[in-house]
Amino acid sequence: MMPRLVLLVLAGGALLGGCAGGTTLSRARLDGLRSQGVAPDMVYLVDLRGYEPVEQSMSVYNDNGFQTFYLSAEGRQVWFGVDRGAFSDALCRERPVHDAEPPAAPVSCEADDVGWYRVSGGRHEYAVVEDGHVIRLSGLRADVDRATLKEAMSTLQPQTARP
Repeated sequence: MMPRLVLLVLAGGALLGGCAGGTTLSRARLDGLRSQGVAPDMVYLVDLRGYEPVEQSMSVYNDNGFQTFYLSAEGRQVWFGVDRGAFSDALCRERPVHDAEPPAAPVSCEADDVGWYRVSGGRHEYAVVEDGHVIRLSGLRADVDRATLKEAMSTLQPQTARP
């Protein structure tokens, strides 16, 4: 995980200028992600109330997935990641929550109408499966509440090339 200070420095322009039109990335940004190795079908964004995506944190995740951080004006951060794969009730407790401390902390799972709500240590996340992608939104429980994570995951938006 990137330290908060680094994210605050990186986020300066993103918080002032937004993310290229809210939750829509420009063709240039999508091309830049592709040049890093991100597969075009892996780029999604969400509307996370009180947070803005940090364009400078957008990067490849694992082989050809996508990740970014969302940052609040107060400096709270939430991680968002998209990868290929499967997810199920059976896998929910086996897969670690992103950046949980300690990494081997037990995972509790609860499936609902949006996906799987998962808690481990001081972190929690939502995991959603869409078109063969496992999409996760994760943050400290003290920084973002479950309702906000759930609401954001219900707004998943695949990004396509814009002029």
